[in-house]
Amino acid sequence: MPSGIYLGFDFGLKRIGLAVGQKITLTARPLTTFNAEAGIPDWRLVEKSIKEWKPEALIVGLPTCIDNSEQYTTALAREFADQLSNRFSLPVHLVDERLSTVEARAELFAQGGYRKLKSSPIDSFAACVILEQWLQYPDN
Repeated sequence: MPSGIYLGFDFGLKRIGLAVGQKITLTARPLTTFNAEAGIPDWRLVEKSIKEWKPEALIVGLPTCIDNSEQYTTALAREFADQLSNRFSLPVHLVDERLSTVEARAELFAQGGYRKLKSSPIDSFAACVILEQWLQYPDN
């Protein structure tokens, strides 16, 4: 029986944000941020999260430029998505993540001003924005 649970990733070279969401409510919440070295996380921590949440699929933000061209990290994010798929045998969906960090910062600021913005891990909130964007798309 499908769980309706999905994990979203905000890929970065130094940090990778993680969020969990569910199809029934079309909402997500931030979970944690993994430290990464050149975009490579501690795979044991990723595996632990996947075992804990048992998602139906994984959603990875694909960084592109405003004009839709690819940037240096676009290929690395695709590689990260491929590694997730190969390691965990789960479907992986890529989502355009343009401005997800900007939206996450605005949301954090609205929740508590500069204090909230400075004390919260932006990467997991950006992963939340990416995942909610995917959950709310009608064809998913």
